[in-house]
Amino acid sequence: MKCRFTTQRDFPKYMKRKMNTTNKTYETATGRIEYPMTNDFVFRAILQRNKQVLIALICSLLHLPEKGVDAEITNPIELGAAFSNKDFILDIRVRLSNGRLIDLEMQIANEHNWPERSISYAARSFDNLNSGENYVNVMPVHSIGFLDFTLFSEEPEFYATYQIQNVKTGKLYSSKFSIHVVDLSQIELATEEDRAYGIERWASLFKATTWEDLRMISKDNSVLQQASNELYTINADEILRQQARARADAEFWERHTQAQLQKQAAIIQEQEEALQQKDETIAMQAELIRKLQDQVAGDL
Repeated sequence: MKCRFTTQRDFPKYMKRKMNTTNKTYETATGRIEYPMTNDFVFRAILQRNKQVLIALICSLLHLPEKGVDAEITNPIELGAAFSNKDFILDIRVRLSNGRLIDLEMQIANEHNWPERSISYAARSFDNLNSGENYVNVMPVHSIGFLDFTLFSEEPEFYATYQIQNVKTGKLYSSKFSIHVVDLSQIELATEEDRAYGIERWASLFKATTWEDLRMISKDNSVLQQASNELYTINADEILRQQARARADAEFWERHTQAQLQKQAAIIQEQEEALQQKDETIAMQAELIRKLQDQVAGDL
């Protein structure tokens, strides 16, 4: 999704303001985190501002060693520039030094289209060959979604990986295309493997709502502490707070709209069922009347 920016503030002023907040720390902050990491602007800003956090998160999820790995966000946004929410870049596209392409996204509101949406994003990235290049040279693509809702309620899972495989034998079709889903509402279902790679700890960090909880989660982990400090800086910066607030408002209205649509759909379904029941009752009464008429005619 493309993003169009219209800068309303002088960027050098933003950089000066940012410098005034970088010497602050999350270690003494208390109370509620106004804009946590589940805010998709905050999520993007942290990963864009701190490459080490970005690399550590991806390596944790894909079970990769961090040593020697570099990463580049290929669709960065201009932090501090005003934007329209409808044009905000939702997914973060990353290219690792080994050529892998990663698509990251934080999604709080359930729009009931995540499977199709994640496939669409990943498929776009998978088409990464130059004209005439051999298909075997295509780079691996991994879509990673952090969802604050359960994708498949009948099979809840904290961290799920989906790949293309033979439906009869389970044979993997290709390891170069995978979709990963972290359910932030099901952290308690994390497996031992999830915990061993620190995925459960990352999820807990994203879900933290107080600075006290954040410090406890990030204790003894320098990368998580860096992420926490970036979070404090963003919450302390007036311009970045405005951007986070705009995204929070947009997410609120998305959830409100979805709730209203679901409510309306439920009312319509209830009305349709009532009409169907009424039609069935009328049909039964008509059949009873017909039988009575036949009986009266027979008696005569």
